[in-house]
This record gives sequence, structure tokens and C-alpha cells, in this order.
Amino acid sequence: MVWNDAPSHVCRGGDVRGLAFCCPPVKPCPVMRALDEVNISPQDYIDIKNKFANETRLGEGPRTCFGSLVWCCKPSKPCPLRDMTLNQIDMSQDEYLQLKKELSEVLTGTNNTEQETSDESVSALAKSFDITESEASKILTDCNDDLRMALKVLKVKSLENE
Repeated sequence: MVWNDAPSHVCRGGDVRGLAFCCPPVKPCPVMRALDEVNISPQDYIDIKNKFANETRLGEGPRTCFGSLVWCCKPSKPCPLRDMTLNQIDMSQDEYLQLKKELSEVLTGTNNTEQETSDESVSALAKSFDITESEASKILTDCNDDLRMALKVLKVKSLENE
């Protein structure tokens, strides 16, 4: 699988990377919290996903719930409309997940192929939580270089140790 650590859907507790699998924000739901977390307005979210759909094969699928694959969910969630579309356009799940990963990187403002662990972030984590830099680096790497997630993990660990 191309995106081995693909998150759960945001509505099922997944992190902000899961926005790539979410519907348009048409009702109050966890998507709104995730959009706040990445500082994207609901309209900007729609615009970003529509632009990505126009530039990639995720724009295909007029018979899906919201008119294109860009709004479709993760393959682990059964969906006959998405699967029928993938089959009709001869798109593998690997290609689908690769495009969703790229979309996620656009939505979250990261690009994991270019992003390297920042020495500054590692140092700040180590000092803040009184751990070694190698421990901080491992946690940051385990969190896919997501500093916010690393902070959350370390905060939980510090609370458990109290």
C-alpha cells in the first residue's frame, strides 16, 4: 500500500491528514475542528479540493456522492460508488491513495517527501519534555514530522508519568 499510515477519517477520530477523505463541510461535524486546526476556512477547503480534482484523476467520478473522487472516503470504508468509479476508470487503490496522500499534504501544508526532521524542533521537544534529543527525534519521526502530534504524544506521556 502506498500510504501505509493513512489516518482514519476525521469523523472517526483521525488526524487532520484525514481531511483528504472527507465530504464537503455541509453540516457541523469534526471536519470543522480539523479545518480550524489547519487554518483553512470551509470555502477554502472546498476550493482546494476542487482545484486538486481539476488537476488530477480525483476529479473523475460524477456518479459518486459529491460528484468526484476527491470527496470520497478511505478504501477501508466500503463504498460501492467509489469502487465502481475506480474500476471504470482503471485506477488502482495504490494510485487512489497516492493522490489522496498528495491532497492531504496540500491541505495540511506539509510535503513529507521534502520535509526533514528539524533540528530546532527536536531540540525544543527535548528541552520542553526533559528527554534526550534522540527520543525527541524518534517521536517526531513516529508522528510523521507533525510537531503538533509529537507535542500531544509527549504531553500524554508526561501525564501518564505523573
